[in-house]
Amino acid sequence: MNTHLWLALQTGGGGMGWLSIAPLIFIFGIFYFLLILPQQRRQKKWQAMLDQLKTGDKVTTSGGLRGTIIALKDDSIHLRVPPDNLRVEVTKASVVQVTTTEEESKTK
Repeated sequence: MNTHLWLALQTGGGGMGWLSIAPLIFIFGIFYFLLILPQQRRQKKWQAMLDQLKTGDKVTTSGGLRGTIIALKDDSIHLRVPPDNLRVEVTKASVVQVTTTEEESKTK
């Protein structure tokens, strides 16, 4: 008789384990859809922007430099920065915004 009682308690306890884990799974799901997934989409969009860089594009870096791309290397770019047409080398990862010549002509 004790064996049957012990078996009934053991199987009932297993169901309670899932009920205590369910809120954690639900919270993780919310965090995934609200935080992780949008960040992955932004990262892919930013990486695609970096892959499409070409000479003549006007860019803004994370440090606030604005210039025109005059040369591309593996992980860096050379910018011509006005007003004295300084030549500056920065990493591609520092580029945060690109304004192509087509976009610039549309805004004028």
